[in-house]
Amino acid sequence: MSQPRKQDGVVYSRKDGMILWIRYRDRNGKPCRESTQTEDWQEANRKLRERLLARDGNLLEAIRKGEALGFGEWVDSFLENYSRPPIRAHKTHEANMRCAIHLKAAFPGRRLVEITADAIEDYLRNRLRQRVRVKVARGYREKGILKSTTVHQEFRVLRRMLNVAVRKKLLPANPCSGVEFPVAVKGLFRPHYVTWS
Repeated sequence: MSQPRKQDGVVYSRKDGMILWIRYRDRNGKPCRESTQTEDWQEANRKLRERLLARDGNLLEAIRKGEALGFGEWVDSFLENYSRPPIRAHKTHEANMRCAIHLKAAFPGRRLVEITADAIEDYLRNRLRQRVRVKVARGYREKGILKSTTVHQEFRVLRRMLNVAVRKKLLPANPCSGVEFPVAVKGLFRPHYVTWS
């Protein structure tokens, strides 16, 4: 009869550096070791707890796959598998493809799990300041500032992409849920004069 283990996982440092590592067992009892990519003890313990919760929820393999998946790869996969007709209308697919060009340019080389609410808010603010570029015979011509409806459409497409990633268990939660779309408030606070009667 085997002896019971004292703990589920361990945070430790190796002799070759300051980066902390974690060691735990998967659902089959196979030992797993991985780097936490941090020197902070609290952050390493948080990552160990996340791994143990994912293991207990039978999500460990999917979360590891999501951490290895690049954002650009996920966008291409989404356009191929969840955006084309007959799943979505042809016009919706065209709009998704237009939005994907800007989203891939905004988050180049990032992993899917590295997309945060702060990064999305920065992207939205930057897009609202940009100008419309129209292709002409000699290159591009800039027109007026982008409308907020165009940027909001890109935000909706990004939210849909990340919702599908959450449903496929590649992400623990959608970072778009923590984003508030920046809007300019004009003329909201007008004085209201009320007669004495």
